[in-house]
Amino acid sequence: MIRIEGVSQVYSMTGSEPVHALQDVSFDVADNQFIALVGPSGCGKSTLLKIVAGLVVPTHGILTVDGARVDGPRRDVGIVFQSPVLLGWRTVLENVMFPVEVLGLDISLYRKKALELIELVGLQGFERKHPSQLSGGMQQRVSICRALIHDPSTLLMDEPFGALDALTREEMSLELLRIWEQRKKTILFVTHSIPEATLLADRVIVMSARPGRVAADFEIKMPRPRTMATERSGEFVEYSDQIRRVIYGGRA
Repeated sequence: MIRIEGVSQVYSMTGSEPVHALQDVSFDVADNQFIALVGPSGCGKSTLLKIVAGLVVPTHGILTVDGARVDGPRRDVGIVFQSPVLLGWRTVLENVMFPVEVLGLDISLYRKKALELIELVGLQGFERKHPSQLSGGMQQRVSICRALIHDPSTLLMDEPFGALDALTREEMSLELLRIWEQRKKTILFVTHSIPEATLLADRVIVMSARPGRVAADFEIKMPRPRTMATERSGEFVEYSDQIRRVIYGGRA
């Protein structure tokens, strides 16, 4: 589905030294695979998502999707940020429908789909509410619906639950798993939480400190569906410890 070959990214800074964000990053992503990216702050995880989305052209290397080189913004991508970034003057339904308007799609055809997505994430009855009337977790559910409304092949998620409290974060992790199992997508998920990455992903790719490189690529072979009880298994603990050892070395 996605092939990243020798991707490097250097940001030129006026009046200062260039910033080497990524260096020689290579890995493949299979169709409908859930990939988690973990690593220290500033290691280029978010930059890599922008490159996959076609928002940033890499300084070196090639990114292809279904064999076609990506050299500009892609319409078949949904993006979920750490902050929901909802439009405060628009209702839940209107926020979900916003990409339909931007992409010039038929609003009448997508309205039913928007209502189905809102029901899927448990927000039925809140269609006419505004973001200020919703909790943080509810707002992020709206953000996920908005990213899925145009049925993208790839979902890019940049620390989507990082601003939530611990209990809501756990709830949203399970909700994302449920949605992914029902509506399979290729997901690249950036997180700083090792347990979150281990619980959610088919593979956990560990990035080194800047410039970001692939330090390790773990295939998480635990059976699905997964629940919070999965985190108590010896298998889960072992995977998490392996990831920590790569990130922290002798300090783990």
